[in-house]
Amino acid sequence: MVINKALLSTTVLATTMIIVARPTVQATVYITNHLTKKILIVHCRSKDDDLGVHAVAVGATIHWSFGQNLFGGTLFWCKLAVEDKRIIFVAYDQGVDDVKGDWYVRDEGVYGIHNLTFLRAAWTRP
Repeated sequence: MVINKALLSTTVLATTMIIVARPTVQATVYITNHLTKKILIVHCRSKDDDLGVHAVAVGATIHWSFGQNLFGGTLFWCKLAVEDKRIIFVAYDQGVDDVKGDWYVRDEGVYGIHNLTFLRAAWTRP
């Protein structure tokens, strides 16, 4: 069998260009404050991005969108605070979540929007 080196090299180059040119999948995370009359303090970050500290009013939602890592591993975690209580939880994990993370923050803790009976994280006191 004779391998045409020019054809092989062109095929490898074309495949590489397709992989590099592949558009990234956009993911979005939503965190909604459903606390009883309390401002929620939210600070989220990933390995590469710090989204800063935000005050979220009752009934309001904070959200952000980002491109997923081509090879997997996109992870965002958040620190939530209200009065003297804290929660740290994973808001988005590319290996577990799809392209959307929806969270309700309630007086008992953080819940996934698709199943309000599922407690993702409970409040703690420092």
